[in-house]
Amino acid sequence: MARIIGVDLPKDKRIEVALGYLYGIGLALSKKILAEAEVNPDTRVKDLTEEEINRLKTIIQRDYKVEGTLRRDVANNIKRLVEIGAYRGYRHKRNLPTRGQRTKTNARTRRGMRKTVGAVKVKEESKSPAKGA
Repeated sequence: MARIIGVDLPKDKRIEVALGYLYGIGLALSKKILAEAEVNPDTRVKDLTEEEINRLKTIIQRDYKVEGTLRRDVANNIKRLVEIGAYRGYRHKRNLPTRGQRTKTNARTRRGMRKTVGAVKVKEESKSPAKGA
């Protein structure tokens, strides 16, 4: 099993797809990295040689932000938006969509489960026969 930047890649997948398990690497970037490392994209992870794994590691570490550093940068960017009081920061703080989507309906992924708001029933005072009638 290949381990790159602290992530175990699934051994039965093609390396082109398996690199996508690293945070910050998608299919397009994976193809670019494999071309630079001169590794066949159709190779299964279990069939990679140590030399190929080392080439992939060095290219990824040298040229790209992935995993921890990328997560930290994204978190810092959001934190900065919140601190300067930007509208996008406000939306992040309130856990609402930040890119202009509607929220009257939809936006369930971001806002969570519905919270039903309705009228609260007030207990009726006990009805007793009128005195003196």
